[in-house]
Amino acid sequence: MNRLPAPFGSRIDRSRRIRFSFEGKPFEGYEGDSIASALAASGQWVLSRSFKYHRPRGILSMTGADANALVQLPSEPNAAAERTPISEGLRVSAQNVNGSLERDRDAVMDRFGRFL
Repeated sequence: MNRLPAPFGSRIDRSRRIRFSFEGKPFEGYEGDSIASALAASGQWVLSRSFKYHRPRGILSMTGADANALVQLPSEPNAAAERTPISEGLRVSAQNVNGSLERDRDAVMDRFGRFL
């Protein structure tokens, strides 16, 4: 994981690692991490696809009001990844994908965007 050294991230307990999954892939974070911060530290910046053209969308601001960083949880749609803390065994999915995030079948719509 790529992290800033202490004292940055003082709300994160670096002594306790938490395992969770995003799009079926295992990830690790620390106690106090949000979904977005744990994924960004692991190099995963794209969290979803745009509704119309299925263009990649990811973390922009970490303010908790970023519409590009919405994810799907088993119990909650449209969860803000910057505000939702990770927990052991949490399963997180991307939004607006047909297939997987990397191989979204509807991403071909991006090529036709200028004609629509």
